Amino acid sequence: MSNVIDELETARKAAGLTHEALAQRAGVSRMTVQRTEAGKIDPRLSTLSALARSLGMDLMLVPKSLRPDLDDFVRSGGRFLGQPSGICAPASLVDELLQAEIPAAKAKAKVKS
Repeated sequence: MSNVIDELETARKAAGLTHEALAQRAGVSRMTVQRTEAGKIDPRLSTLSALARSLGMDLMLVPKSLRPDLDDFVRSGGRFLGQPSGICAPASLVDELLQAEIPAAKAKAKVKS
């Protein structure tokens, strides 16, 4: 849980918010924010969720088996190296590279002709 709390504290500081300001936004006490960040209390999930929402974030519970794939997805900027294309699916990095190579290959073929 400390990773979640560390991320919330980092986001609070990046937003330039004091403990009091975040507490007001989240509807909790200043002491709750301070003690949560200091590791002096074990906050409820609802408290963490309220703090996250107040910082423009969401908490998401992910099955352990999916965590590596989710981490890869986030690191790639929301794209997998290869994924099946579909109506709502964005092009994969492989698809984009292939699309970029097609005009270059056609241009080379014209020069050779």
